[in-house]
Amino acid sequence: MKTRQETVTIRFSEMKDAAALMELDELVWDRNTAPEPLKWSSRDHYLLQCPPGTQLVALLEGELCGYVGFRSPTGLNSNRHVLELNIAVHPAHQRQGIGQRLIEAAKDMARVEGIAKLRLRVLSSNPGALSFYRNCGFKEEGRLIREFYVDGRYVDDILMCYFLS
Repeated sequence: MKTRQETVTIRFSEMKDAAALMELDELVWDRNTAPEPLKWSSRDHYLLQCPPGTQLVALLEGELCGYVGFRSPTGLNSNRHVLELNIAVHPAHQRQGIGQRLIEAAKDMARVEGIAKLRLRVLSSNPGALSFYRNCGFKEEGRLIREFYVDGRYVDDILMCYFLS
């Protein structure tokens, strides 16, 4: 008997994934998880910002259920050893190990590419995400105090990192 975890496939994003990834972004990135909800103006706009191959996607029995995106934070040669991550898992599939598998796949991919550091940002108003990242080995590296004003309150932007060995 297969478990849910065994039926998850992780691969690089492809052009055909764009619509599902856009839908997932609209579903996941709201006032609780981002400074502002994420809405793409068009498929072309999405593909310009997130071209195929810049995400690892998780498929559960062939259906896209999550992704981890990665990019160079600055594009500078002196910063090429760092990747910035962002991750989203469909709410119906959260707390099933998919996010952890995506983070582990990103770590493996980064090691192969010679990356030394992964970084990400998370809002202080998202304790579930903070706990998830800590459980994945990320450490708080810095904090931008009262960086955003969301729904009538100030929210810190927490910078987290993971050093690859």
